[in-house]
Order: sequence, then C-alpha cells, then structure tokens
Amino acid sequence: MKKFQWPVRIYYEDTDNGGVVYHTNYLKFMERARTEQFRSIGIEQDTLIVEDKIIFAVHSLNIDYVKPARFNDLLEVSSEITRVGKASLLFRQTINRETDDMLLCKAEVKVACLSVDGLLPCAIPSHIMKEIKL
Repeated sequence: MKKFQWPVRIYYEDTDNGGVVYHTNYLKFMERARTEQFRSIGIEQDTLIVEDKIIFAVHSLNIDYVKPARFNDLLEVSSEITRVGKASLLFRQTINRETDDMLLCKAEVKVACLSVDGLLPCAIPSHIMKEIKL
C-alpha cells in the first residue's frame, strides 16, 4: 500500500494561547489520516464494527516533535503502513508544513486489531489484508 497524504488546516482551536499547535492535536491529525487512508481503499471503521466485529486501536506510539505548527498553517499529514502482523499494523506518519515542506512531527504508530466482544487481539480479516498488502 502506497503512502497516503491528507491535508490539514490549523485553526485557532488547534492552538494554545501562543498560536502554536497543542501537542495532542498532532495525534488527532495522524488518527484522521489513518482513517482516511483506510477509507481511500474502501474500508470504513463503522462497517468493521458491524460486519467484522473488530476495531483498530492504538497499541503504542513513538513520536518526535521537530518544529511547531502555527495558526493558519496548511499541513500535509502522511501515513504509510510499514509492517503488517497477524493482528497489528505499524504506521510511519509524518506531518509537514505544505508551504516549505518543513518536517514538523514524525511518529511510528502500532495499531492492534481487537474483537468488539472482549477487546482481545484477533487476526486482521483477509479482505483487509488483501487491500493493505505491502
């Protein structure tokens, strides 16, 4: 699966009183990019809950804040699956400012496939594996 990119505009609500993006909002932007990446290949999270009885949940992440994003910046959030396990996916994600392509934030995010009933790890369904194969 190729790298996916999602644009994000920084609004006042995303910033602290100094006009700098609040650190947890980078995680929200990355979550949106992963969701839209799945959507781009026909995988809807709400459908997974109903039809496959699974959810994807963040298991762990490693994040580096390199430079601050500020009010009204236009960002490019990228998401790329770098490793596929039986019940997990590893994403490499970056956030760059679009105007100068400056790297602002980077992360590795491991998501686990969990059964809706019991929230225990389970195998990623084969129809999803076909869509995300590397």
